[in-house]
Amino acid sequence: MPRSAAASAFAALSLPVLLAIAWPSTVLAQEPPSPRERVVRVSAVGEARVAPDTAIVSLSVVRNSQTAQVAVDSNSQAMNAVTAALKAEGIEARDMQTSNFSIQPQYRHFQPKEDGTVDPPEVVGYEVTNTLTVKIRDLAKVGAILDRSVKLGINQGGQIVFTNDDPEGALSDARRQAVEKAMAKARTLTQAAGVTLGDVVEIGESVQPPMPPQPMYRMAMTKEAASDAVAISAGENTYAVTVDVIFALEQ
Repeated sequence: MPRSAAASAFAALSLPVLLAIAWPSTVLAQEPPSPRERVVRVSAVGEARVAPDTAIVSLSVVRNSQTAQVAVDSNSQAMNAVTAALKAEGIEARDMQTSNFSIQPQYRHFQPKEDGTVDPPEVVGYEVTNTLTVKIRDLAKVGAILDRSVKLGINQGGQIVFTNDDPEGALSDARRQAVEKAMAKARTLTQAAGVTLGDVVEIGESVQPPMPPQPMYRMAMTKEAASDAVAISAGENTYAVTVDVIFALEQ
């Protein structure tokens, strides 16, 4: 058989096969899309305010000397006295943690010479910083502890964060409030749209850290500034929970 005739015969035989292979994809392409799920999505925030019952305080001892060893010894002596005083106030060892310890050389820098060269900096001393983070579970003792710590050698820090040791009760109240708001919002939306609200399909939450109404407190840590009663205001902590709820819409 001539080559051109054989090629024509092969093409004629192959055409039905190609059509058979292409046919299913054509059918799939023409299938209608599945209907979208009939739902309504809402978000709401619930808040609960509660007085704090715990204070987290940062206390630092900073000492300078010409030698690192003398600076460390002086720093350790002051911090040991502060730690002993804290224990005497009822602070347990589990509520005291060293959060920073550093030894930093102090330099003297030189002015450029007439020829433009500059001598390298010279170490003239060392600064040692020891920071203790303390959890105070009795807020009535915060002022007295700060005052006594300053008198014993604390000369930097004084940052306070008021918190709650167990905030679950407040978070539960915030969750309930958020869900109630979400359901009320969903009912309002569906009533306005003339549709019927169905069951909950999905629900999720996100919790925001508590934001006290007052800024973080910071003391000027000097013995001269210390008084017999450091004024401390704990205020309230606000716990916020955001819920995202998806409701089905009845047919």
